[in-house]
Amino acid sequence: MIVSSRYETRISQKVSIEGKNEMKAPLPALVIDDDSQVRTFVAMILNDLGWSVTQAESAEQAFELAADQSWPVVFCDVRLGGADGFSVLKRFKEEQPDTKVVLMTGHGSATGALDATAFGAYDYLLKPFGIEELKSLSSALADQLQTSPERSHSRHSPPAHADIQLVGRSQAFIEVMKQVGRVATTNLSVFLTGESGTGKELVASLLHRRSKRADKPFVAVNCGAIPSELIESELFGHTKGAFTGADKDRRGLWEEADGGTVFLDEITETSLNFQVKLLRVLQEGEIRRVGANTTLHVDVRVIAASNRKVEEEVAAGRFRQDLFFRLNAVSITLPPLRERREDIPPLAQNFAERMYSLNPVVRFSPETQDLLERYPWPGNIRELENAVVRAAAMSDGVIRVQDLPERIRNYAEPSDPSVDVAVPGETIQQEWASLSEIEGRYVNQVLKHTKWNKQAASRVLGVDRKTLDRMIKRHHLTPITDDRLAAGQ
Repeated sequence: MIVSSRYETRISQKVSIEGKNEMKAPLPALVIDDDSQVRTFVAMILNDLGWSVTQAESAEQAFELAADQSWPVVFCDVRLGGADGFSVLKRFKEEQPDTKVVLMTGHGSATGALDATAFGAYDYLLKPFGIEELKSLSSALADQLQTSPERSHSRHSPPAHADIQLVGRSQAFIEVMKQVGRVATTNLSVFLTGESGTGKELVASLLHRRSKRADKPFVAVNCGAIPSELIESELFGHTKGAFTGADKDRRGLWEEADGGTVFLDEITETSLNFQVKLLRVLQEGEIRRVGANTTLHVDVRVIAASNRKVEEEVAAGRFRQDLFFRLNAVSITLPPLRERREDIPPLAQNFAERMYSLNPVVRFSPETQDLLERYPWPGNIRELENAVVRAAAMSDGVIRVQDLPERIRNYAEPSDPSVDVAVPGETIQQEWASLSEIEGRYVNQVLKHTKWNKQAASRVLGVDRKTLDRMIKRHHLTPITDDRLAAGQ
């Protein structure tokens, strides 16, 4: 097994861990994994951190142990012989609801992270993980158990499978899905931020579909597309005669969403006057149709989004701080596509296969694949989807560079131009490094800092091991390249 082989060296070496948790008393932990090397590694680290660890090699053995005692913490592999980690998680949440279950997997995905946290998992670890990651997690678990051991974290059970297709397994995207899973079943308002095209409406819809309101309406409103003089009527409705053209009473979108969720996209595009009225609605849970004298109680959950830096909008006086606080009970930032490049190939393949539904055998030439991964994608996932769908429509089953839009075909990484920089009294020649060179230097510094521990470096960089290996190969990095890179070679 590939994952377990990565633990052989760690297990065989003497592990020295500084700063053990000062536990009041050893806390019991159960480690379930059918791979003895992974199981031993996790148990060894936890024991050294002050836990009292019991190992189980199967779900059946774990259930037998659970029948005899309660387990405050369980570490469980997702893929077990005879049963999967999700069934173990479900059973522990039913029989021992206070148990904090950490799922471990060597086949992580966005859907897996979403399902794990939505079902009530405390965390979702991607193998191979390191000592520092376990140490940090152990500390957090110990703190919570010792300060409030009686707290229960039972959750509303979501559907067994993700109801929206999610593609990607980058660390950045996994973290977003963990947040979504944790907050979806609450009634908290959520503020989504991220560049245009990063999938804010998809995440908002996912939050709704995973909530207790899933059988009620999900109403998406693009605030930037509605004229400021009409947005109040559009959202809250109006009475007959309220203004010219109002020839009958009309329900607003807020009423249409009663019991469900309202998604206010590009909320920072609204006027300050409307923001005052929206704040009142959120505070009182009641709306007043334009022209009406009475109010109506409407129960909705609000998810807001913006592609701007909202704190800057507040500081500039363009967005009310009190409204921001009201909407921002939970904040989720969606990473741009350039920060999750390892997700580009599966996303592109997914878009291409949708286009080729009658002939799903579609592939990308190596040159096309390389270009898609290098291109910066300023329009993010939306731009990638449009480009791939267009290319798939023009291809013969193999998508080549010439099938892509011209702006992508003609993309070239910046070179190293020399520019004159004006300085009072003199002119100096300044050398500017290309983005590629900067990437190489940064990756090398991270590898140097982690002593060439590739798993640790991958976590710092937010990429998977395959992507890191490609970076190392592309920049010709070795453990002795420090001097060459510092010299700009």
